[in-house]
Amino acid sequence: MHSLWKTLDRALLRAIALVCLAVGVIGLSYGAIAVASGFPLWLPVLLGLLVVAASSEFLFIGIISAGGSPVAAVLAGLLVNARHLPFGLAVPDVLGRGAWRFLGTHLMNDETVVFALAQKDTTRGRAAYWACGLGILVCWPAGATIGALLGTVIDDTGAFGLDAMFPAILLALTLPALRKDGETRRAALAGAAIALTATPLLPAGLPVLLALAGLSLTAVREKALR
Repeated sequence: MHSLWKTLDRALLRAIALVCLAVGVIGLSYGAIAVASGFPLWLPVLLGLLVVAASSEFLFIGIISAGGSPVAAVLAGLLVNARHLPFGLAVPDVLGRGAWRFLGTHLMNDETVVFALAQKDTTRGRAAYWACGLGILVCWPAGATIGALLGTVIDDTGAFGLDAMFPAILLALTLPALRKDGETRRAALAGAAIALTATPLLPAGLPVLLALAGLSLTAVREKALR
């Protein structure tokens, strides 16, 4: 393991540290919004440790705080996290072996996969994956904990703009993919149209599920037409 960390140079370590720091800052807003929305302090912290997926956790909290059912919130989170299936197929060699593989799978997220795939060889990719994954496993729950504590004394997160973090984060996550090709843009627009149409008609949470399902169907249709 010690030799594995030697493959990380200063520039790569700096990049990983900055990403982990950014994740921790996002965790602050997540914890604050969750507690200010009426959730117990322990919930965002526990989710931060067990889920380690910002987008699905924000979505879960957002749907329930908007009046949606827990079932819809869980299903929406599972649909968002379905992207981990292709992630696992893309980086099978960096997850470790035996019991370590379970922890390696738990550390899988957008950032760890991106760092792993960006490296020139498997050894360096494995080191980057684990360094980023362990850093996020510390920074995300830590940020959520501090944010949750702040949320107990902040009555209105909107006054600080924290309520805008959820849509801003989701937009930031999707923009790079939207720039890549027309297929992704068309799928995203279809999902957005479905959500906007269904929002006045359905309970909170269901428009998100319909949008995600519509986005998936559009993407499948685009590939079938190729």
